[in-house]
Amino acid sequence: MIHGYIPTGIGNLINLTLLRLDGNYFGGTLPDVLGKLQKLVELFLHNNKFSGSIPSSLGNLTTLTSLFLDENKFEGTIPPSLGNCQNLHTLNLSRNNLTGTIPKQVLGLSSLSISLVMSHNFLIGALPFEVGNLIHLGELDLSENRLSGEIPSTLETCLSLEHLYLEGNSLEGAIPQSLEMLRSLEEIDLSRNNFSGPIPKFFSKFTSLKYLNISCNDFEGEVPSEGIFLNASEISIIGNDKLCGGVQELHLPSCSKKNPHLSRRLLLIKIIIPVTVLIISILVLLYFYPTCFVGKNSTEKALTTSFFEDWPLRISYAELLQSTNCFSENNLIGSGSFGSVYKGILPRNGAIVAVKVLNLQQQGASNSFINECNALRSIRHRNLLKIISACSSIDHEGNDFKSLIFEFMCNGSLDQWLHPKDDVQHQSKRLNFIQRLNIAIDVAYALEYLHHQCQTPIIHCDLKPSNILLDEDMTAHVGDFGLVNFLFETSNNPSKSQSLSIGLKGSIGYIPPEYAMGGQVSPLGDIYSYGILLLEMFIGKRPIDEMFKDGLSIHKFATMALQEHIMDIVDPSMFFVEDEEDANDDIEERTIMEEDPHVNNRSRIKECLISVFEIGLSCSKTSPDERMPANVVVNEINAIRDTFLQFKKENRRRTS
Repeated sequence: MIHGYIPTGIGNLINLTLLRLDGNYFGGTLPDVLGKLQKLVELFLHNNKFSGSIPSSLGNLTTLTSLFLDENKFEGTIPPSLGNCQNLHTLNLSRNNLTGTIPKQVLGLSSLSISLVMSHNFLIGALPFEVGNLIHLGELDLSENRLSGEIPSTLETCLSLEHLYLEGNSLEGAIPQSLEMLRSLEEIDLSRNNFSGPIPKFFSKFTSLKYLNISCNDFEGEVPSEGIFLNASEISIIGNDKLCGGVQELHLPSCSKKNPHLSRRLLLIKIIIPVTVLIISILVLLYFYPTCFVGKNSTEKALTTSFFEDWPLRISYAELLQSTNCFSENNLIGSGSFGSVYKGILPRNGAIVAVKVLNLQQQGASNSFINECNALRSIRHRNLLKIISACSSIDHEGNDFKSLIFEFMCNGSLDQWLHPKDDVQHQSKRLNFIQRLNIAIDVAYALEYLHHQCQTPIIHCDLKPSNILLDEDMTAHVGDFGLVNFLFETSNNPSKSQSLSIGLKGSIGYIPPEYAMGGQVSPLGDIYSYGILLLEMFIGKRPIDEMFKDGLSIHKFATMALQEHIMDIVDPSMFFVEDEEDANDDIEERTIMEEDPHVNNRSRIKECLISVFEIGLSCSKTSPDERMPANVVVNEINAIRDTFLQFKKENRRRTS
């Protein structure tokens, strides 16, 4: 937990041979005086918050054998002076913000024998021919950069190479035949590049090879059926649509051999006949369209395979693969209990979308998918996350694949704004008081729609900050309907409703107490979650924060502070906004927080906060019957916003 800067006085420790500061919170730039420690053998500065450029003075450390600068915030280019470290056997610069090309001097270090890792940066240009000097290197990792050009043939001299990772770049061309010399390779990852041509057959001759990933490229031709290619679990070739053959588990089309005598017959079978059938089918569908439309309404409530045909925009697995760069880690924007969400750009129209991929190995994921489809097919509201399409298919490995495609929310989730992960995010993601009120109103409107305006009332069952997404205007959209329940009126008593399923549903901290005791799922359960959410938004603490223990909950904490100490428990960041466009509002809200006996600003904002907390406490009461319904919440919190805006207007008038 050590933080701060490295003092320049460290340059006086000229006999130091080992310096380990890794895994702390050091920040700032590295002092040039580190170059004075010329007896240094090992330098470990990884996993901190160092920024700025890597000092060229590190090239003076000629006795250095290990240098770890990874997982920081270094920027600028890699100093060529590191090529002076002629005893270096391990160099790791990964997961920074480094730019520019890879210096030839660094790749010329023949002393590098263990690993050279520069992954997850922004390096550009071609891989220098000097890579051939790394004749003793065991691991080369240049993945997740912006490298281009072809793999240099000089790589063939790296005979000791066991791990080669070049994925996530823009490398192109064919794999050089000269690489057949690298028979010590155990792992190869060339995925998500622009490689083309046939898959080199020499890969099947590598007896040590245990993992090969060439997915998301432009390889073509027949897949070998020897060596590592005999085990489909050890290779990945998805996203290469021109491949054929291989073992049966790859589910690729067979490689047909051309026969000139059959070309006319194939033309007739593969083109003319299908086109004719397609035209006739379209004409028939157009003729019978009104009848089909009426028939579809009668079966709308049942989820069948036709559900996926109803979408105006049909999206295939191959298109999702391309749009998310083969579901790249760089495109990953979130993950949950039932799957992961990726940012994608649809190739057909350039639209930015969020692709939720279900992890069907997770118990309950299939039911979650069906629940979400059932809910989203029939609901539309400005404060609900808009679904664009759905995909139920088979992936390239023959496994079931299910995903939902949503409108992309550029401002992420409410959770990211309430609980920033680092200092940089904390400075950039701040919600002021009125923004929090607006988000609370948006969520209340969404619940009012689900509970009172849908033909069949819907219970969300998992309302929490990570399931509330914010668009470019900071309008809130409730998403993730994987745990949704539907309410149906009983025939004997319409006032009583029965849910489609029962059981403990939700996330810890937001689950209403009656669910934990086997109670029936109801709209008032969502109201409880909303009450906890409201308290969390204005206190700035999660309901599962470590401070809430030994019987103290966020509800009790807010109750004890409600009247006399409300200003002591609110999140102070809501009154300090950095956005230049909101500079005037920032000044006003800072003024509001100050003591002013003449206009009594503090007491007015305190009144608004007390009103908000009273709603949160009312909604999160233990007894469901004591909670206010969603339509009442909408009216109450709208009234608070109107009062606050009127107060700001009066305060602005007084200021002017």
